[in-house]
Amino acid sequence: MNRILILDYGSQFTQLIARRIREASVYCEIHPASKGLDLGFIRAFDPKGIILSGGPNSVFDEGAPSADPAILDLGVPLLGICYGMQLVARLAGGKVVPSSERGVRPREIAIKENKGLFAGFEPHATAIVWASHGDRVDEPPPHFRVTATSANAPVAGMQHEQKPIYGVLFHPEVAHTPRGGEILHNFLFAICGCVPGLDARALHRSRGQPHSRARGATGRAICGLSGGVDSAVAAALVHRAIGDRLTCVFVDHGLLRHGEREQVEQTFRAHLGMDLRVVDATIGS
Repeated sequence: MNRILILDYGSQFTQLIARRIREASVYCEIHPASKGLDLGFIRAFDPKGIILSGGPNSVFDEGAPSADPAILDLGVPLLGICYGMQLVARLAGGKVVPSSERGVRPREIAIKENKGLFAGFEPHATAIVWASHGDRVDEPPPHFRVTATSANAPVAGMQHEQKPIYGVLFHPEVAHTPRGGEILHNFLFAICGCVPGLDARALHRSRGQPHSRARGATGRAICGLSGGVDSAVAAALVHRAIGDRLTCVFVDHGLLRHGEREQVEQTFRAHLGMDLRVVDATIGS
């Protein structure tokens, strides 16, 4: 499988993480952090790598989202981002210190080693990153080493000495981290071993279970077509799931582009074999 599992801990940037991964031509899915407590789900998903997103919580908050500590022993490459790194540090026995300082802002980090996440960086390089404030990691967990520091974060980056577990206390996915793309690419390709090229089979499988449920139903469905991409894709997916139980409706309101009505009819009736009803709502009809 060539796909990445993103566990969402509530970060405003979680969707951006997924976007950056997809821009790198790697398939990924976002799932709620609660899935991190279900190792059976993770094993069944069979990811090439796991990313724990940031989030607004403190790891010390009552009821703060967590993960099964055994996630660190799956042997699957794992990257904790901000809250995700704080959570990894806490689960693995590091020293996490609560802080009242919140928010994200630019910071300069000093990179301790140009390998792993920072492969390709100059030795002893510095970099501007968009860093989260809040809990900080004062000491890495046992068997982890520090890979980056900043003025207010003794552990701005860390890596396990034997396992493919990494953490950064900043957001590599945002444009305010100029070299964040390199960091994510290092994780995806050098560490996880992903191959560029979205896995269409994985996408089809991810849609398989809803399709199976739809096939088991007996009712009919109706879908409004505008002639645009979004409604066309939606109609195609639903038609794949329930076949001729889908009826598509296209309204000719008299303001269409030249030949658009004929094109829609040709595409959906002749090529896709759909039940298409055209409503003529032009003036004088």
